[in-house]
Amino acid sequence: MTSKWKSRKSWREKLENPGKGLPKVVHGPPKWEKRFGGRRVLVPTPLLVDGLIRKVRKGKLVTVRQIRKRLASDFKAESTCPLTTGIFVRIAAETAEEDLQKGKKRVTPYWRVVRDDGSLNEKFPGGVKGQSASLREEGHSIQRGKGKKPPKVRDFEKYLTTL
Repeated sequence: MTSKWKSRKSWREKLENPGKGLPKVVHGPPKWEKRFGGRRVLVPTPLLVDGLIRKVRKGKLVTVRQIRKRLASDFKAESTCPLTTGIFVRIAAETAEEDLQKGKKRVTPYWRVVRDDGSLNEKFPGGVKGQSASLREEGHSIQRGKGKKPPKVRDFEKYLTTL
């Protein structure tokens, strides 16, 4: 599974060196209260997100919301930025695929990350086909999405881990 995305930096470089000053808790305007669930919002690092995904054992799942809640709790913030968290989940996934192509056996199990409603992520390497194949290998059942919605893990709530 290769990504069509090309960059000057490798995914590993993006994972390990996201920029200066992260992680940080920022105090946002009042409109953040409703949008993010609080005004004290954590902007994490890709390595923090990757580290939480690595804790998800075979047969278990985690949602992006769970990752955000755990990070916010760890940094005593009210919320974690959903945009950067989503980007960093993607960086973790692409880095795992890059590592697999280099022959590594143990990589971040990004395919165990589902959306908050249990649906699969079409932006992962290999798209929903790749993610659903990996999840089926671990014993999960995948149900078709309705209309334009992506497929979901059947009864995903039963498989959610605690971070």
